[in-house]
Amino acid sequence: MAIRLRHSLTVAKKDAKIYYLKSPVLIFGILFPLCLFFAFAIGRDIQPSLLLPGLVGMTLFFTASSANPIVAPWETRMHTLERLISTPASISSIILGDIFAGFLYGAIISIVPLLIGTIAFGASIANPFILAIDIVLSAFCFSALGSLISSPPTDNPSNIMMLSNLVRLPLIFISGVFIPIDRMPVWGKAIAPISPLTYSSDLARYALLNKGGSYPIPLDVAMILVFAVVFIVVGIAIHKRSMTKRLS
Repeated sequence: MAIRLRHSLTVAKKDAKIYYLKSPVLIFGILFPLCLFFAFAIGRDIQPSLLLPGLVGMTLFFTASSANPIVAPWETRMHTLERLISTPASISSIILGDIFAGFLYGAIISIVPLLIGTIAFGASIANPFILAIDIVLSAFCFSALGSLISSPPTDNPSNIMMLSNLVRLPLIFISGVFIPIDRMPVWGKAIAPISPLTYSSDLARYALLNKGGSYPIPLDVAMILVFAVVFIVVGIAIHKRSMTKRLS
């Protein structure tokens, strides 16, 4: 177990050095969610502090899930995947290492909107403990989602990024980030639970606004964990099946 963890952390360190500053990660992980958020917020008579939970949730969602989708296709194109597979690290350890890298990236970048909200707009953190739980669990869950999205066998990062946005954008609009779930139509309330971002943004409201969310806190935490486990298990299974196609 300790050896597998060391292998995963080594892969995560490699990913952090190589992929954190790649243009797709910076554009789709940081700039895109900020532009999308400000396009919604500008011109609306809403206090900035009330928008902070949504901004934190979107930043976590995009940053944590943006690093992984370019790792597998990029390494397939650069023919470094064969060298990685030939190491003692198992495929599961490699995938978990990619997830750890995305997790760290999302957790670190999520601090930026928090600093902006507290320093520039005077927002306060009502419950730091719940916020810390939200950031840690959500960053890991969203990174696992990014790893799952990167599983198709291709050496073209743009194909995976298009698939990534095809998955992530609908999830944003049904997650209560822009429109609270309580104000959604019946069909919106019915499909909101299928998005992990729904529970992440719900926890953020508890932590930052000290207001009751749409779901109980234990349910939010449990559902984020369930989504994370499903993403990891399914992602590793698909990666193992597609690895032979990547290497061929």
